[in-house]
Amino acid sequence: MYEEALSKYNLEVNDQEVKEAVKHIIATKVHQNDTPEVKQFLMGSVELTTLKTTDSETSVMAFTERVNAFDEAYPTLPHVATICVYPKFAKIVSETLEVDGVEVACVSGSFPSSQSLIEVKTVETSLAVKDGATEIDIVMNVGAFLDGDFETVIDEIQQQKEACGDKKMKVILETGCLKTAKNIKTASLLAMYSGADYIKTSTGKLEPAATPEAAYVMCQAIKEYYDETGVQIGFKPAGGLNSVMDALIYYTIVKEVLGEKWLTNEWFRMGTSRLANLLLSEIVGKEVKFF
Repeated sequence: MYEEALSKYNLEVNDQEVKEAVKHIIATKVHQNDTPEVKQFLMGSVELTTLKTTDSETSVMAFTERVNAFDEAYPTLPHVATICVYPKFAKIVSETLEVDGVEVACVSGSFPSSQSLIEVKTVETSLAVKDGATEIDIVMNVGAFLDGDFETVIDEIQQQKEACGDKKMKVILETGCLKTAKNIKTASLLAMYSGADYIKTSTGKLEPAATPEAAYVMCQAIKEYYDETGVQIGFKPAGGLNSVMDALIYYTIVKEVLGEKWLTNEWFRMGTSRLANLLLSEIVGKEVKFF
């Protein structure tokens, strides 16, 4: 079945052509988006993330309280789109969060490696949803993908999507491990056909994480999938977003490849923690370490 789906798309993507296309977009388009309005939009697309070994109920509660406090301190600015945590903290975030419109996202399915039994992955996802997660981020079975075992890749994504119920699911491709534009496009299409509501570049736990080239290929796949099926899929770069310029580059790629329809904080997200303070500092015109 997946062969028929993939046959509708050109998977022979040239890595050098992708590099040249991205280079052209960065050189000619990014400066147009370097505006206060775009930076405010990007602030509202941040998935504020804490995925540390040292996370605890106390630290995650304090993390969530900062989002509550931001809404009071900066009432004219958009709040972050999401708080992203490990599944064991879904309950504490959902009970502490007071701001309407902020999603509770959990990384699930044995994040970041995805190296556990599918039964464990689906149970973890179900429990995260039960405890208040409104979005789930899973990692594609990268090992199976690289072995060419696409049936396992599809089956695992479908089972975890079922465990999400009516909650949205992001599929992390871990593009740094996929190496080629052809692999990234193939993985993007498999994830979307298997039930992904968003596709996401990386976990942020491996290098390289997000790259503009991977983003470009993923956005091309989303566009072609939308043209073929009429189904809109969201995009999330994550890992390695270290500067406001990084954020502007990803925004510009989405704008140029996917268009205005994707420029909302429902369809475009950025997984990061450090970027929120950097964006806020540029917006208010002085260094701020709020989060």
